[in-house]
Amino acid sequence: MTGTVRGWPIRRWLTLLAMTEAVLLLAALAGGGIALSNLTDARNRLLDVIGSQRLAAIQLSTAMLNQETGVRGYQLGRQPDFLTPYTDGVRSQADAVTQLRQLGATPGTQIGDDLDRVLRAASAWQATIAPTITPAAPAVTPAQADRSRTQFDAVRGALDAQAAHLTTLRGEGRADLDSAANFLTAMLIAVAVLIVLLFVLLFLGLRRVITRPILRLAGEVRHVADQDIHRPVRGDGPIELVQLGSDVEAMRQRILDEVAELERAHALLDRRTHELERSNADLEQFAYVASHDLQEPLRKVASFCQLLQRRYAGLLDERGEQYIEYAVDGAKRMQGLINDLLSFSRVGRKPGEHVVVPAGELVDGALANLEIALSLNRGKVTYDDLPDVRVEPALLTAVFQNLIGNALKFHGEVPPEVRVTADRDGDDWVFAVRDNGIGIEAEYADRVFALFQRLHSRSAYPGTGIGLAMCRRIVEYHGGRIWLDTEAGDEGATFRFTLPARLERGAEENEDA
Repeated sequence: MTGTVRGWPIRRWLTLLAMTEAVLLLAALAGGGIALSNLTDARNRLLDVIGSQRLAAIQLSTAMLNQETGVRGYQLGRQPDFLTPYTDGVRSQADAVTQLRQLGATPGTQIGDDLDRVLRAASAWQATIAPTITPAAPAVTPAQADRSRTQFDAVRGALDAQAAHLTTLRGEGRADLDSAANFLTAMLIAVAVLIVLLFVLLFLGLRRVITRPILRLAGEVRHVADQDIHRPVRGDGPIELVQLGSDVEAMRQRILDEVAELERAHALLDRRTHELERSNADLEQFAYVASHDLQEPLRKVASFCQLLQRRYAGLLDERGEQYIEYAVDGAKRMQGLINDLLSFSRVGRKPGEHVVVPAGELVDGALANLEIALSLNRGKVTYDDLPDVRVEPALLTAVFQNLIGNALKFHGEVPPEVRVTADRDGDDWVFAVRDNGIGIEAEYADRVFALFQRLHSRSAYPGTGIGLAMCRRIVEYHGGRIWLDTEAGDEGATFRFTLPARLERGAEENEDA
């Protein structure tokens, strides 16, 4: 039985249940139809046949009594009007006989035989009294009266027998009607019980075939989800539920595989994180060494080279003085490079407080730091109404200072002009720093943001090649991005960078950082 349940689809089970219910309901409806038909037949026979026969028999009995009354009155009074009940009775008798014949009182049946006996007795009585009711007939003798009375008693007896038989038929018809009514009642009760049984059967069948397998499968899935993901899931019951269990099991296996892969990835990430923490610790140690141990020898080298340059000025030949100048310049450039590397490494490692500040104030701070460069290069910097941003002011001031400083440094033959603008783009502010300088080729758009990447020689344009790399690190630390706009179409260079426009979201990002 279990194998059969497992092998049948839900549609077949539902079809079987529907067919069973249909057959039983049709049987119940057929039984009810038969019962109703029997009830109708019994009612029609009792009312339309037996009832009408009894009425016709009563009419016949009344007609015979009217005839007898009319004959007796005429025999006593010898008045022609006294025969009216007789003549009316004869016509009524004929009508009653016709009705009885139409209602089944034919020869060979009980009611037909009764009618024939009544008619024979009536005919004998009518033949006897016929000579006595003619106008020329003499007075009736006592013997004729006794004979007429005797014959009419025979008529009464035949009528009584007929009435008794009709009463018996009425009782039988009523009994048949009661029986048909009881049968119909029993069939209605049977139909009601059958409908209840069908609903119970349907409920139990669906519960056994569908509900219980679904609940078992759901229980296994909950157990896997809440307690033991390694427990296999198997569906039973109809084919659809077995297939569903197989799909859930396949999904469970896939989840296990993905969890195992995630665990391996987490292990690798933990290992890489540990390595990164160790690397950061080494970097911090390097920064400490660079800020203390490396700068002290460089200061000594630079100081002593400057002393040699001052003390022996004019005593050395041109080549000797050039060597000393190279040494001093190299020591200074090394100091600048170490300081820039330290600044680059500190970005984001020790986060400061993010505050809401007008971007225009940051630009003003950068211009104050670049006051000498602006004066020497006769530069001009303008900016629109800039929005408020949530940042570390010192870091964003450094971004504006680097971008504006590069514009002042890499200017053409005309005095440098720089314009700073900001536009809203969804959840971000897009800042733009445009200049009219020598510009940057599109092929170097990514290269300029790398460490120590220079597009010109140190003799043409001084610098360490770290400024734009530091700008990118600062902008990305604040949740934005920076790029060289190669499609601006204007002369010079245009750098764009984004910052979050929602100040509260910027605070959340700072907390996450």
